[in-house]
Amino acid sequence: MPDASPSRRRRARLKVVNPRSAGIDIGSRFHVVAIPTELDDEPVRKFLSFTSDVKRMVEWLLALNITTVAMESTGIYWVPLYEILVAHGIEVFLVNARHAKNVPGRKTDINDAQWLQQLHSYGLVRASFQPDPCIAKLRAYFRQRDVLVRYRSSHQQHIQKALMQMNLQLHHVVKDITGLTARRIIDAILSGERDPKTLAALRDRRCKESVETIAAALEGNYQEEHLFELKVAVEMFDVYSAKIQECELAGQSVLQELAGDDYIEPKRQASDWRIKGNGFSFNPQELIKSVAGHDLLALPGLGPATVITLISECGLDMTRWPSAKHFVSWLGLSPQNKISGGRVLSSRTRQGTTRAGSAFWMAAVPLSRTSTALGAFQRRLSARVGKSKALIATARKLAILYYKTIRYGMEFQEHGDLAYQQASRERQIHGLEKRARALGYQLVATG
Repeated sequence: MPDASPSRRRRARLKVVNPRSAGIDIGSRFHVVAIPTELDDEPVRKFLSFTSDVKRMVEWLLALNITTVAMESTGIYWVPLYEILVAHGIEVFLVNARHAKNVPGRKTDINDAQWLQQLHSYGLVRASFQPDPCIAKLRAYFRQRDVLVRYRSSHQQHIQKALMQMNLQLHHVVKDITGLTARRIIDAILSGERDPKTLAALRDRRCKESVETIAAALEGNYQEEHLFELKVAVEMFDVYSAKIQECELAGQSVLQELAGDDYIEPKRQASDWRIKGNGFSFNPQELIKSVAGHDLLALPGLGPATVITLISECGLDMTRWPSAKHFVSWLGLSPQNKISGGRVLSSRTRQGTTRAGSAFWMAAVPLSRTSTALGAFQRRLSARVGKSKALIATARKLAILYYKTIRYGMEFQEHGDLAYQQASRERQIHGLEKRARALGYQLVATG
């Protein structure tokens, strides 16, 4: 008898890890489900995406004792199916499409479902990170808040545009076009007031510009169509502000649930949490400490908004990543080395970082202007490799500090830029001494 073909021998070496597994190709109108051929006479079935059909699919899988399912994260179509499967106790592997589509020749939904099932049965697919239900709820609220903040900012620009069309130079004399002084003046204009001195008298006492300067900036050319545009923009801005506050209060209740019954809201609120720009409508400092169990706000560059974003995106269980290197790789902040023939072809970071990775990246931006050790690190590295790479490296270091603080309870201590520069100088001297000894020389200090 002739020997088996090489492809059959390779296939024989693969061991089935998940015998009761299924693969699902997700679609907007229907889903295609594939199971092992020995479990049913019709191993591939198509189900509509209606809830009744999805439940019928789940009943079929449970009747066959299917314990685990692999499916691709296609748009948002996977969300209801994922939640229904998990609610019925089926383990779901949400697979990145790029990890399963690199084999040519599978151009139909049926082949995709069968291919996913085969890969999953051999344990060749990795599940994407999915947070706990409580964290998922928190993530939904604050992602919605971010969307509303972006929508509101466009209407803030419309307010400024309408004022400029009437030559009202309000943005030159007040810091925030939606702040206390500006809103008093805008509301008075919409109520029919036109006298510049009367409008300027509405300034808050903390405003830096004088009444005379503000009055000069408020001599405008009022037109009915521009006033209408201003009115609509202000109303839309207020609507989005109210919805943002609703999202924040809903997120606050989830944070209090995560904090547990031991959390007691402080009677005296902190002075720096008040609504400023895109700030929160509640005091997040003590709540964050109670939820995380550590003072994450002590880390350089991390404010309340950034920390809440990180908690909602990453959760609080850092054991899902075996090490800090795995964590920063998931964030997209570590180089992906592509090596072939002993040569490094590319070491660029992965394109399309996660929301959490973007949060660390944004937190690292202002550090270069601070007197912190990370700021000194970023300035030194940017002079050598450029600002872009230095920024990513700083974000990576900040992510490692965040990981170690939550998982190991590390207490961060800021040593400052002078201590970092001294340590860097000592490392350089040590390196020079080592190279001198290797060449048979000895370094001698001249000073």
